[in-house]
Amino acid sequence: MSSEPPPPPPQPPTHQSSVGLLDTPRARDRSPSPLRGNVVPSPLPTRRTRTFSATVRASQGPVYKGVCKCFCRSKGHGFITPADGGPDIFLHISDVEGEYVPVEGDEVTYKMCSIPPKNEKLQAVEVVITHLAPGTKHETWSGHVISS
Repeated sequence: MSSEPPPPPPQPPTHQSSVGLLDTPRARDRSPSPLRGNVVPSPLPTRRTRTFSATVRASQGPVYKGVCKCFCRSKGHGFITPADGGPDIFLHISDVEGEYVPVEGDEVTYKMCSIPPKNEKLQAVEVVITHLAPGTKHETWSGHVISS
């Protein structure tokens, strides 16, 4: 006689949806998804992910003037209202040059680059704050706050 215990009796399925499936749980290998941990991949081209040809086209383009409509440092983006009118231009945090975080009312200069995949919308690149909005507090990227 063998000293091994008899195998356990099979367990009935607990849900109707599992009828016909294997009753034994199996380990599932999960791929590292960007959606885990509430990290959503951005479709917007940052300075780091923009192609070289798009960067060259943008740097060779004209310089425009506008006013910062809004900018959220925690979200990493904002919008610029062009001085010549027209629709607002998207601004990504990676395209801001200089030591200050843009705030509403700052006058800026920028160049434009199209946003893939359809290249129908525009994004501001090489954004430089030319005049700080008067009467507002400005923060440097390192966290120091100054009043203008």
